[in-house]
Amino acid sequence: MLMVLCLTVFGLCGIAAAQTSTETRPRTAANDSQAAPTSTPTPSPEATPDDEPLKIDTELVNLSVRVVDRNNRPINNLQEGDFRVMEDGVPQKIEFFSRSEIPTNYSLVLDNSGSLRSQLEKVIEAGKIIVDTNRKDDETSIIRFVSRDKITVEQPFTANKGDLDDTLDNLFIEGGQTAIIDAVYLAVQQVSDYEKSVSAADRKRRAIILVTDGEDRDSYYNEAQLFELLKESDVQIYVVGFIGELSKEGGFISKSPQSKAKAFLERLAADTGGKAYFPGSVSELPEIAKNIGSEMRTQFSIGYVPTNDKPDGTFRNIKVTVNDGPNKEKRIAITKAGRTAGAGPIAKPTAVQTLKPKSK
Repeated sequence: MLMVLCLTVFGLCGIAAAQTSTETRPRTAANDSQAAPTSTPTPSPEATPDDEPLKIDTELVNLSVRVVDRNNRPINNLQEGDFRVMEDGVPQKIEFFSRSEIPTNYSLVLDNSGSLRSQLEKVIEAGKIIVDTNRKDDETSIIRFVSRDKITVEQPFTANKGDLDDTLDNLFIEGGQTAIIDAVYLAVQQVSDYEKSVSAADRKRRAIILVTDGEDRDSYYNEAQLFELLKESDVQIYVVGFIGELSKEGGFISKSPQSKAKAFLERLAADTGGKAYFPGSVSELPEIAKNIGSEMRTQFSIGYVPTNDKPDGTFRNIKVTVNDGPNKEKRIAITKAGRTAGAGPIAKPTAVQTLKPKSK
């Protein structure tokens, strides 16, 4: 994303997205890739004296990084010197580092199809637990989905916990063929659109919390299109997958519905630096909700200016490593898999519907 460095001033980009309850947005992809750096301005003969700041347009890559040990327990007492960032195998200089709690804007994307009927009450309870962890600068939206023509913004981004709880209480199960890919695709676009609508100072960490059984049956978009969009976005995805009711029986050369759903949901989380949970029962949801609320905020924010600044639209692999702890304790850094170098928007398929605001 395009950031402006004025001498030593760096800004931390973050999140987030919203859509007003009175607007209907065409279903097209929002390009959230980082913009191509422009050439350095050449001072004119009338330029002011040397003490005037020189503005240089360049690309600052921002990473949200979680660190865990081998038992998946979070590690938070780290310093900038503990981290190493590599892009396509080339070391990168860390220009920005923070380990304070960062305000977060996130969307709750909730499956309301018939397959979640028995879990709905617990899903609502878990949603309220997550909302209750919100800090004063956090904002949350709620997206309800069933089939491709039933994806709606039930609550645009707001910091009002009462409005969010009321919206959760009004969720209901409805028949239809589940369109998970479409729901996530449009939620990512919603987040990206909202980021563009706010000033740089108000931008925050961005995330999506998806609750579903993981079996897609009716999406217009496909997995390849979704993951291409995620490469251009800076949205972490946390998943709660109720895959236990899906069949474990696979074909001769095909995965079972359960295995396929799990692999898809795990990839959503892994590629975006999030995390996937697969509860064995709904009784696990309150603890999972608390963990997600904590993990979204207790992360490290790292920014670097890439050594390869060519805006060629290629995908750059990113790897973050952390020094071992005492007694050679292994520390594992988790972040997004990479980024698309700043370039023009990639082609997106024509949409067949809109992400609709809740009807009044």
